[in-house]
Amino acid sequence: MKSDAFVRGLRGPVGSGKSVTCAVELFRRALEQKPNKNGVRKTRYAVVRNTNPELRTTTIKTWLDWFPEETYGRFNWTPPYTHNIAVGPVEMEVIFLALDKPEDVKKLLSLELSGAWINEAREIPKSIVDAVTMRVDRYPSLREGGCTHPFVIMDTNSPEEDHWWPIMSGDVSPPDTMSIELVKSLVRPSDWEFFSQPPAMNELRDEEGNVESYRQNPDRENKANMSADYYPRIITGKTREWINVYVLNKYGTIADGKPVFTQFNGEVHVAREPIPVQAGAPLWIGIDFGLTPAAVFAQRAHGRWFILSELVAQDMGLVRFCEMLRGHIGLHFSETGEKIIWGDPAGDFRAQTDERRPFDIMRAAGLQARPAQTNDPVVRLESVRSVLDRMVDGKPGLLIDRSAATLIRAFEGGYQYRRLQVSGERYTDTPNKNKYSHVSDALQYVLLGGGEGRQLLQGQSPMKVIQAKAGFNPFERRYAGR
Repeated sequence: MKSDAFVRGLRGPVGSGKSVTCAVELFRRALEQKPNKNGVRKTRYAVVRNTNPELRTTTIKTWLDWFPEETYGRFNWTPPYTHNIAVGPVEMEVIFLALDKPEDVKKLLSLELSGAWINEAREIPKSIVDAVTMRVDRYPSLREGGCTHPFVIMDTNSPEEDHWWPIMSGDVSPPDTMSIELVKSLVRPSDWEFFSQPPAMNELRDEEGNVESYRQNPDRENKANMSADYYPRIITGKTREWINVYVLNKYGTIADGKPVFTQFNGEVHVAREPIPVQAGAPLWIGIDFGLTPAAVFAQRAHGRWFILSELVAQDMGLVRFCEMLRGHIGLHFSETGEKIIWGDPAGDFRAQTDERRPFDIMRAAGLQARPAQTNDPVVRLESVRSVLDRMVDGKPGLLIDRSAATLIRAFEGGYQYRRLQVSGERYTDTPNKNKYSHVSDALQYVLLGGGEGRQLLQGQSPMKVIQAKAGFNPFERRYAGR
């Protein structure tokens, strides 16, 4: 609140008072609006949330807890939800918008606002934030004296590391695979400021560095308004990643769906120290094609797989990706032996818009790649599960270097079966296609190429084709004796 920056972002744990702070900030700025010639302080604000249910049950509920209808005026529950407040010289209009429908986005783009609050900004695309910044400082008009304090405020729990928030705040550097145009759009303007609250709890580690337990942080925010048992109670039964995001205020991934690889254990399958490259040993590379290409680099020894690094791109063609791939190999793996590249079998077919096949493009770039033996999702997933379950002399069959951050987040739940919008715990039969599926597919291709899943492949038999007789009616049931 001490900052006068045009855009202000607040990131913190659950229960730290972020939403209340933003709600009060709207009213505080309305009180500071310069009165017009009639002595009225007129302002109009938009409050943005990603979905209508969350807007109603969370954002609006918080607002009305602090600005109840019996004191501040009737709340209009007909969309767009609006609270018209008239207290003394203050005339304040607050419009609540969910952005889960195209028409809601259109409403936003037509508003003339004094300021805006984006609630839970990790769920909001950067393009929407940019659109919001265009709609503020438009009310009241200059004829009525103009807006005294135009602003956009945002609050959020910690998002993922590759989200626009940590890159703009300077907490995370843009990945090398990000396009120059996108990197430029994420450079923080001079009139933007980001604030991070302290964690609600601190980790207690043993002598080996493993997290043993948690203790409440004496410097946590909103301590006076939360019970002493709140944080110890909510972490019970939660995953470490959940605690990292919602309690420790760390960037991370929270799976809304069901993780594909429940066998994964970060304490077991992620190396604590960088994995050394074996000079002279073959380098295995798995590649997934498309406009979000990904590659996984691995070596194996004594029945164990070592994932050394990854290369994940966004909105990039295969020709450019091949250049990056060659550069990555030359920089990190020049001393390894044979480079064995396996790719998506679908890449052996010509695209409708290009006569060349992905494997042709790779060969032209000097990369000899071959298609994986199958694209059967069952075989591909089981090839990974079998390695995750494997122990060799008490050591994990799959060990991942920490530099493969996207792959690790995929294992932690980013690569998931999407939850179906029905009653009960039901999920899709195949993994959800998202930003974590490409690097996961690349891993599956390299493991298949390395011989994992061979037993399943050998057990497959060609499908028997049955020729239907002329006049056959598939909808007519025939029973013996009738």
